[in-house]
Amino acid sequence: MIRLPLLDEHAPGRFPDPHTALEEPNGLLAFGGDLSPARLKTAYALGIFPWFNADEPILWWSPDPRCIFHTASLRPNRSLRRSLAEKNWRVTVDRAFGQVMRACAAPRPKQSGTWISRAMIDAYGALHDQGYAHSVEVWEDDRLVGGVYGVSIGRLFCGESMFSTCSGGSKLALCALAALLRRWQFPLIDAQVGNPHLLGLGAVEIPRSVFLDAIEDLVTAPFDLQQWKNVPPTSSSQVLLGDDFTIPDAGQAP
Repeated sequence: MIRLPLLDEHAPGRFPDPHTALEEPNGLLAFGGDLSPARLKTAYALGIFPWFNADEPILWWSPDPRCIFHTASLRPNRSLRRSLAEKNWRVTVDRAFGQVMRACAAPRPKQSGTWISRAMIDAYGALHDQGYAHSVEVWEDDRLVGGVYGVSIGRLFCGESMFSTCSGGSKLALCALAALLRRWQFPLIDAQVGNPHLLGLGAVEIPRSVFLDAIEDLVTAPFDLQQWKNVPPTSSSQVLLGDDFTIPDAGQAP
C-alpha cells in the first residue's frame, strides 16, 4: 500500500523533501493541498510540480531523473529552418496566455483526456496575473498556430506544455523561448519528465539530485519580472536565424 503525505491546505509553504519521492510511480511525492499561487511558487522553487487528472486529488511530483533543456544549445536545427523558411510567422510573449493554455488542453490524437483542467487553467492564470507564469505565441496573421507556457521563478523556467496546429509551431515557440531565456541568463528549462519527443528536440535527463542542486541558486537569483512585459514581437525568420530578441538586458531600464 502506498502511503503519501497529505498536504495541509493552510500551510502552502510546506512540502516533503523531494528526495523522498517514490520510485514507483516515479517521483510521486504528496497529495492534497491546493493550487494557490503561494503553493505553486513554493513547489516550483523546490523542484516540485502538480500533475493529476480531473478525477484525482491534486498530486505532487519530483521525478528522478529530471528532464531539462540547456538554453545554450536549444536552437533551431537545419530541418526546422528549412521547413519554416517560407513562413512569415510572428512570435510574441505573454499576448495570449489563456489562449495558449486552452490550446494545450485541447484533445490530441490517441489521448482520451487532458490533465490541463479548468482548475489548472484558473490556477496558472492567477500565476500569470502575478507575473510568474508566461507564454510564447506563434501567429500566422491573426491565427495562433503554436505556443508554449510555463512558470518562471528567479532565473529558472519550468516548462509546462506546448502545442501546435501547424507543423513546426511548437518547435519555433520553444526555440524562441530559449533565445529569450539565454538573453536573460536562464541556463535551463525544466521539462519535468522525459519522453521520446522531448529528447528528440534536444532535452537531456539528469539525476534529480543534480537538478535540485542546480536550481537552488537559480530560484533565488534576482530577476525583474517586468522584463516579461517589455518583449516586443519578432519574426519567425529572426528566431530561425538564431537571433536573440532585441530587448534590454535583465536589470536594465527598458
